Amino acid sequence: MPADTDHPAPALRDDLRLCEASPGRDGEPAWVIQDIVVNRFYRIGWLEFECLLRWDKPPAQICSEIADETALRPVIEQIVAFRAFLERHGLLKPSPESLDRLRHAHRAHWLTWRWWLHHYLFFRIPLVRPQRALAFVAKRLDWLFTPVTPAVIALASLTGIVLVLQQWDVFTKAVVESFSFDGLLSFALALIVAKTLHELAHAIVATRLGLKVAHMGVAFVVLWPMLYTDTGESWKLRRARERLAIASAGILCELSLAGLATLAWALCDAGPLRNALLYLATTSWVLSLALNASPFMRFDGYFILSDLLDFPNLHFRASALARVALRRTLLGLDDPWPEAFGATRRRLLVAFEFVTWLYRLVLFLGIAVTVYLFFFKLLGIALFVVEVSWFIVLPVWRELGYWWANRKRVRRGRRLAIGAFVALALLLLALPWRMQIHAEGVARAERTLRVFVPFPARIRTIHPAGAVQPDDILMEMDEPDIAAQMRRSEAGIRGYEARLAGLIADANGLDQETSVRERLRVEYGEAAAAHSEIARLGLRAPFAGRWMDVDPQWRAGQWINPKVAVGVLIDPRNWQADAYVRQDAVQRIAVGDAARFYPIGQIAPIHGHVLAIDTTRVRQLDHPMLASRYKGPLTVSTERDALTPNPALFHVLVQLDGPPPGLWETRGQLQIDGARRSLLIEGGTHLIGALIRQSGF
Repeated sequence: MPADTDHPAPALRDDLRLCEASPGRDGEPAWVIQDIVVNRFYRIGWLEFECLLRWDKPPAQICSEIADETALRPVIEQIVAFRAFLERHGLLKPSPESLDRLRHAHRAHWLTWRWWLHHYLFFRIPLVRPQRALAFVAKRLDWLFTPVTPAVIALASLTGIVLVLQQWDVFTKAVVESFSFDGLLSFALALIVAKTLHELAHAIVATRLGLKVAHMGVAFVVLWPMLYTDTGESWKLRRARERLAIASAGILCELSLAGLATLAWALCDAGPLRNALLYLATTSWVLSLALNASPFMRFDGYFILSDLLDFPNLHFRASALARVALRRTLLGLDDPWPEAFGATRRRLLVAFEFVTWLYRLVLFLGIAVTVYLFFFKLLGIALFVVEVSWFIVLPVWRELGYWWANRKRVRRGRRLAIGAFVALALLLLALPWRMQIHAEGVARAERTLRVFVPFPARIRTIHPAGAVQPDDILMEMDEPDIAAQMRRSEAGIRGYEARLAGLIADANGLDQETSVRERLRVEYGEAAAAHSEIARLGLRAPFAGRWMDVDPQWRAGQWINPKVAVGVLIDPRNWQADAYVRQDAVQRIAVGDAARFYPIGQIAPIHGHVLAIDTTRVRQLDHPMLASRYKGPLTVSTERDALTPNPALFHVLVQLDGPPPGLWETRGQLQIDGARRSLLIEGGTHLIGALIRQSGF
């Protein structure tokens, strides 16, 4: 119904406070209305202030007097909109009718799905009213706010970082080893300590600036607990620099804590204290830099950016600009800009909001998946749908609803262009395209022989690295104990043969002949065994190829361990690549598909084709150079001495048309031409499959 412009609006509440705020960037004066009941603050401009001065008059008269007595030229709709704003936020004295509506709404409020949804997504539980304790503590922490303290902390933090970089392997190993049940509990305790100090920093700085911290407590964001501090009174401060000090106090506290803990970790000996400092340092660094400093959510980074720019309600205003920019660019609508900004500033705000939308899309999808996995299946699915619907689908649906309602304002040519674009996109998605499957792999010779000695032996001769022919001697060795054993056996054979000849000539030696022959047979066996072992000490090439990986420091007379490879013999004529493909991609590969191998550091690929595909997952990587444990690209399980890929990978054998550079075993990436597929059909198939899998409880 039309607004009443001939009668005064309801009076303002008597418990409201009006404070002068810092002027805007354009110099326009500003004020803040404080609702002391709920401790909320509302920033208003010059026009709204002039309205409040004449609030006991009808809107039409207010508009006329402001135009006559000031340089402002308002319209009646602005006055009515301001009255609606005050009514919506409960800043006016309620009339009997509005009181009845309020009582009814309050009684039935908790019965609505919106109330339950809002309190599931976000709610606060105040725990303490800390003003008296904060005033006591703030007086005794004056030394923290001297110019010397931040310089000392910065120097200590930089020293700690330098010391940790010098023992980076030890630090990263300690972090990896901390991912256990006990380690996660320790991280949780470190998180509580860091966040408590973070919130105390906000509260202490606000107290030092003369503000009242109404309460501190726990806020639940999608059931995830987070400490919070009510610093709403910061809007009473006229200087943006003071609000910036409050907003940045938490991050600066955590960064200081992280830096000092890093230095202490580097100086401590191994033990429980060092582990505790590790948890505190890593938790504080990650939370400060990765989460709190982000300006794309309403965390400290957002308020810091708002105060640096002196731009209140940054997200709301940038979002309004971005929506209008979309409508103007895509639909060609002539919607007015919500606020008057220069072209450069408007583009920056629109770009910032686009990045914010993308960041929130990824974050909300991650939260939805986490919520789904955290609860039992039925509740997890319901909460997943709520998350996706409320945070992602609903905002998009509202904007599309606006587009549909204003479709007649879109020019016919633009509608045809949009329709053609949508149809072309669907066609491209529906067409079967040949997709490339990417994989990590190692190129190696098809015939490869890694040569080892059969037992510890001493080098006599060794073939230098290079080309060899079949039956060429790669290495000759000797083993003194075996040689001595063979000489003893040969001497025993000669002795027993002579004795046997004597027994034959002696008529009384027939009784001993049987035992002597048995001993002679044993000596023959031991001599044959010694000859066989000595023959194994001559290593020969079974095929023509290239003899490689020979240690140039080996010399005649050195002993060699059987666990150490002597060298590698390869056939350089034929080369293959062992590729490791993800489980969801291996089904799109067939024998004979074209493949390209890109050696590390090389631009030109080596062409080939798929030779074989394993039907079971890889249990153990044959090439340690690919494992993450040895700085490779494939993640392996954390089990000791195991190189099991995680997630699952399948081995695909690729026949290469040529050798890699240098004829060495080479790591690289493979691109395999998979089967043609339609993204639209495959996406629908995966969606239907997921729905079928999740439909069973």
